Amino acid sequence: MTTTTKTVLVTGATGTIGRHLVGELLARGHRVRALTRSPDKAELPTEVELVAGDLAAPPPAGLFDGVDSVFLFPAPGVTGFLQAGVPHLVLLSSLAAALEHERDRGSASQVHHAAIEDAVRGTAASWTILRPGTFATNLLTWAPPIRFTGGVRGPFPTSAQAPIHEADIAAVAAVALTEPGHAGRHYPLTGPESLTRVEQLGAIGAAIGRELHFTESTPEEFRAEMRSYGVGDDIVSMLLRYWSDTVETPDAVRPAVAQLTGKPARTLAEWARDHAADFA
Repeated sequence: MTTTTKTVLVTGATGTIGRHLVGELLARGHRVRALTRSPDKAELPTEVELVAGDLAAPPPAGLFDGVDSVFLFPAPGVTGFLQAGVPHLVLLSSLAAALEHERDRGSASQVHHAAIEDAVRGTAASWTILRPGTFATNLLTWAPPIRFTGGVRGPFPTSAQAPIHEADIAAVAAVALTEPGHAGRHYPLTGPESLTRVEQLGAIGAAIGRELHFTESTPEEFRAEMRSYGVGDDIVSMLLRYWSDTVETPDAVRPAVAQLTGKPARTLAEWARDHAADFA
């Protein structure tokens, strides 16, 4: 761990990953400046310097003064924010942008994140790109049916992913933002184990002390349900291709979290215990 104190600008600081990252940086003794739309509602530690602003707008005057590195959240319209330039930038991207699988080509996630990655690599700034796979926090969409019905419905119950804890993404980001040796690197990030969707539900059930049931539905039923919630067909198609592909070929587990942080990646069981209140 570096002993040199850095000043880090964190965008998306009030989000799931951003809050963990702010805590990581402060614990390491670094200074944190946070860009937020509503500083009065940010509820961040008092040590954090809050600056009002929006990633889709030009950066406020003086935002980068004295800043050593920037954590960039991949919000829509963020490419205009890059024009100002920073000494070192760490981008939160997606494993879909790596195009390791044909299913990712042209998907909503690949198109969005690849465009931001290209913009980042096109700047004069030093950069590091983090590419998480499945976020464990995606499972929070299961919270309402778990609370009210004791289970979930969905297609491809035996498809297997390696969900990553948001705190591990933040821990890797803290290393890339404050320690040398990460410029020009792309880091694929996953959790430490590939679990079927049924096993993922079981981990949540164990955390809240309930036996939960997974009811299989067809892809067509899932599409109709998501359409009723206003979810775009492009997102639904991306999910269905992903789940279908990972039935026979489960998501590969990547070692980067342990390699960069020196600690094992958190298991889904740990994530479920951390989020038990969301499901109970």
